[in-house]
Amino acid sequence: MRRIALVDVNNFYVSCEKLFRPELEGKPVVVLSNNDGCVVSRSNEAKALGIRMAAPWHHCRAIAEQHGVVAFSSNYGLYGDMSRRVVDVLSQFVPRMDLEVYSIDECFLDVTKQPHVDASAWGQAIRQRVRQWCGLPVCAGIGPSKTLAKLANFVAKKQPSWQGVCDFTSLPPQRQAALLAEIGVGEVWGVGRRLVPQLAEFGIHTAADLRDADAASLRTRFSVVVERIVRELRGEACLEVEHQPAAKAQIQSARSFAEPFRELEPLLESARAHVVRAVEKLRAELALAGRIEVFLETNRFSPDELQHHPVASENLPAATDDVLHLVGVATRLVRAMHRVRFRYQKVGVRLLDLSPRSGRQATLFDDAPVRDARRERLGQVLEAAGKRWGRGAVAPGTAGLAGERAWHMRRGALSPAYTTRWADLPVVRT
Repeated sequence: MRRIALVDVNNFYVSCEKLFRPELEGKPVVVLSNNDGCVVSRSNEAKALGIRMAAPWHHCRAIAEQHGVVAFSSNYGLYGDMSRRVVDVLSQFVPRMDLEVYSIDECFLDVTKQPHVDASAWGQAIRQRVRQWCGLPVCAGIGPSKTLAKLANFVAKKQPSWQGVCDFTSLPPQRQAALLAEIGVGEVWGVGRRLVPQLAEFGIHTAADLRDADAASLRTRFSVVVERIVRELRGEACLEVEHQPAAKAQIQSARSFAEPFRELEPLLESARAHVVRAVEKLRAELALAGRIEVFLETNRFSPDELQHHPVASENLPAATDDVLHLVGVATRLVRAMHRVRFRYQKVGVRLLDLSPRSGRQATLFDDAPVRDARRERLGQVLEAAGKRWGRGAVAPGTAGLAGERAWHMRRGALSPAYTTRWADLPVVRT
């Protein structure tokens, strides 16, 4: 039997913040999205107050002030570092080729090659070690497929009687069926909100209903994805644990401003900064981009504002990861799209038509500055500086990265970089 485990950190962003602020234990805590806009992580105490996921923070201020809710801005550097630490611990329980980092707070582990392991005890050992070594609470769900592992994790998290670990593979069929009958179909991995009412028309309201439905009929009515979900619910592993993530089709870097702008220069600085970030991701993928796309957006949620959402792209003479060349193209595209009568809220950059760096092919009449020795060394220096001193440590001066800029993201309640900056390391006084 296949045995796949899903291990995830409970309330991950909030748990990272509370780890370094023990006085917040038992208090309602939330973490906010970019520009402190919406709630993206909640402690159990905040959930009990009725604060919803993705709720606009300004709608929650009254209840937050009444109950003393503590809010943090998103500290992505801290969360990324803590995620890497958790993955390092999980790598001690299975070979790295049997571990898939699914998201910043979730990992799939294939335990099939360890048939004699007691999965429940194994899951408890994971919980204890992650808690001891990383300080974070995790739950584990084990099933014969990824979808059932997800649901087992849901049960382990929502029902305290399981003590944080639920192993579907050890349960009799009747017990599994009873648990699935208690779970709404909207909680099944891959079933989106739009699909829930459509499934309800077929009398499918729970995970058990979906498992028992006719897979072929659902494929005809919906898609092969829904058929695959049904088969996964029946214990058929249709999705493999992928230790190597699939090659990306595109790379994007974009972020909303704290305040909208009419002026051109802040838009240019932001676009250049996004190119630098996108090229960092591109080089990490060992890839080259054959096309660059830039877009501008006004605030869609302000109907009284004039709206403008232009998109422009340019095919590159040859696939490249040359940051200076891409910055130049992005600058030209932003200048062409900008209209002074609009107040822009967002700038974004996409790198498209990606290809492996090892297979780069130049054109016969290639006048673009690609792959000469000096540019290649520059790219390597930028990459090394980013790894050693953090993102944006060294960048083209026209990106305007030195100091705070008006277009930078608003993070008024940002916690220290406890684990990635010497000046912010916690200090224990005796």
